[in-house]
Amino acid sequence: MINKVFNKIKGHPHLTDGTAYAILFTIGTCHLLNDMIQSVIPAIYPLLKEKFGFTFAQIGIITLVFQLTSSVLQPFVGRYADRHPQPYSLAMGMCFTLVGLVSLAFASGFLVLLLSVALIGCGSSVFHPEASRVAQIASGGKKSLAQSIFQVGGNGGSAFGPLLAALIVIPHGQHAVGWFALAALLASLLLTRIGYWYSLVLNEIKEHHRKRIFAPCALPEKTIRMALGILVLMIFSKYFFNACMTSYFTFYLIEKFDLSVQASQYCLFAYLAAFAIGTLLGGFLGDRYGRKYVILFSILGAAPFTLAMPYLNLGWTIVMAILTGLIIASAFSAIVVYATDLKPDKVGMIAGIFFGLMFGLGGIGSAFFGWLADRTSVEYIFHVSTWLPLLGIVAVFLPDVRPKKL
Repeated sequence: MINKVFNKIKGHPHLTDGTAYAILFTIGTCHLLNDMIQSVIPAIYPLLKEKFGFTFAQIGIITLVFQLTSSVLQPFVGRYADRHPQPYSLAMGMCFTLVGLVSLAFASGFLVLLLSVALIGCGSSVFHPEASRVAQIASGGKKSLAQSIFQVGGNGGSAFGPLLAALIVIPHGQHAVGWFALAALLASLLLTRIGYWYSLVLNEIKEHHRKRIFAPCALPEKTIRMALGILVLMIFSKYFFNACMTSYFTFYLIEKFDLSVQASQYCLFAYLAAFAIGTLLGGFLGDRYGRKYVILFSILGAAPFTLAMPYLNLGWTIVMAILTGLIIASAFSAIVVYATDLKPDKVGMIAGIFFGLMFGLGGIGSAFFGWLADRTSVEYIFHVSTWLPLLGIVAVFLPDVRPKKL
């Protein structure tokens, strides 16, 4: 009976030459569901702060625990997946997220909340590096396109999370978080089908003794290390700023413009929706103009808009936030593909490192800005964060890397 149910869930995927668009859009949908669930956590911070009387520092600690569990394991999962792929690990990882959501819906104190977000973070740490590897395998050589489809799913989920939180959780309370467990269950089913396709690919490679050919990077090892260091700095700049926006932008709007919690969530949705669109544009522009220039434009190009935000009225603040999200988001797809071009034989590990840095630095940034907000004000940390995109100027030192055609 169990085998019959499992066979129906797996479906009947088949292998094709070229780009496997069905797999790419399915893994992108799973990324949407995964990141939608994750984005619910910061979206309900105002509700949790009011219900439990948390300080901004405690809010920052919740984010730190969530982001660290989302990040610390990712490079190790990616490295292991490069050597020993586990097709069904994606579906199993989503089960951690499912348990964490149910726990979060009924958490009655700070420690239980920390445990809940840690479980959701563990699910994410399994998902991202292995899913990135699947996207690369399904790309048929179109790596930037594959990464864009995969990444825009995640950023789309990050945008819809706060919107759904405003519509479902804020009006009905903490227990309504449990409804998002249905999204985790759907993702688990879809990932089971992907796992079956992935196992077919691995079996074909094994049976025919095929090895995937990677175009080696011609740059000296010293230059590669320098380029990777610059990419890490770009991740720091982008995600420290983004941590302030995702965790405290709603508080800033409530405090400065006297918005309601629900209205502030709609404004956060506008920023995150622009963030999702910008991600897709970044992948296509990177192929056309070179990923170095997309990274430079994305980080540094957002600076004029971020620096203007603290001095504008509500309407123009939202406009600047949307433009910032649209521009700064285009960097991540370019950064990940650029990094895998530097280390093309270590896709899982590189994806794990950079997704891990994204979550880890975002968590540290949120905790830092929460600590600073308790000692100053939300408006002050917003002023400080708007200077971070200026670090994008360092991207001028990146070598111009374009993937070789085999």
